[in-house]
Amino acid sequence: MRIIPAIDLKDGKCVRLLKGDFDKTTEYSDDPAAMSRRFSNLDVQDLHVIDLDGARSGKQENRSIVQAIAADTGLDIQLGGGIRDRNAVADWLRNGVTRCIIGSMAITDIPKVTDWLGEFGPERLVLALDVNIADNGTPMLTTHGWTRESDESLWSCLDRYADHGVRHVLCTDVSRDGAMAGPNIQLYRETLRRYPDLQLQASGGVRDINDLQALRDSGIPAAISGRALLDGAITAQEVASFRQNA
Repeated sequence: MRIIPAIDLKDGKCVRLLKGDFDKTTEYSDDPAAMSRRFSNLDVQDLHVIDLDGARSGKQENRSIVQAIAADTGLDIQLGGGIRDRNAVADWLRNGVTRCIIGSMAITDIPKVTDWLGEFGPERLVLALDVNIADNGTPMLTTHGWTRESDESLWSCLDRYADHGVRHVLCTDVSRDGAMAGPNIQLYRETLRRYPDLQLQASGGVRDINDLQALRDSGIPAAISGRALLDGAITAQEVASFRQNA
């Protein structure tokens, strides 16, 4: 299983939000490039970067920082936040980003995103599908930075992409993100049971190396960890041992 460290950018700094709330921000570093270099020393191959300012404005607010991270780390960068048109995707893929993360548009404009999958290829896009679990257990999608509830379920959305070669899907249980409550393993197991060919990325709630082990034991291909790595709850030694025992 791939461990993917996460960096969120806001006002040029490395931060973490609690459940996506911009008013509940923890600042970790005023030098995101240095933080990314720290992660590049781990036994990982990917880095998850979200431009929170871009997510709000629709513009690439932290462009120079992202370019520095891509140039310095040697990691495969997957970038999200404010990527809302074809030209933005093409531009980033030409400028050091390995995969572009498509968020709300993956729900609100499926025809356009399927066109991008055809043009750029399924290895170059990640669909970020964020969910709240309804009372009946159905994962219901949210959009626009988790501020709007959708009438569409995770299952119905993935069904609509099934014939378009989607490969990478990042799924966040909103209630778990930044809360150190443990990942929603049941959700990820069910997702892979229904769509076994996905390179699913579990996101939200990872507390320690035991959570990563539980995800790996459940067959999850990848997991994103932000706060646990930033706080040192998961150490470099634990990451190395986890990878060696894969």
